[in-house]
Amino acid sequence: MSTTAMVVTAVAAFMAGFSGASIFFKAKFTVEPLAEYGVPQAWWNWLGAAKTAGAAGLVVGFWVPVIGTLAAIGLVLYFAGAVITVIRARAYGHAPFPLIYMAPAVAALALTW
Repeated sequence: MSTTAMVVTAVAAFMAGFSGASIFFKAKFTVEPLAEYGVPQAWWNWLGAAKTAGAAGLVVGFWVPVIGTLAAIGLVLYFAGAVITVIRARAYGHAPFPLIYMAPAVAALALTW
């Protein structure tokens, strides 16, 4: 794995982990939009767990590349679903936020292939 791929993957892992932790800690900037989009509160911990598992998978991918690839795919799909959720809620101004989190996961996936 190249140095660029490692740095991008580390950034993707940090961002996904931060995003997951912000759900677990009920950060206002995360949970208020989730409520606005109509995401049931019962799902929030599962969503946070999915993001933190993706972050952990990216880190494990430094030693087991197939795990990192699968984690990157999972995060891309997760954030694609987040974009769809934001658009369905007609909160168009919020659509760039999941895209910002998705970008390093896409880049990590592209660089590892």
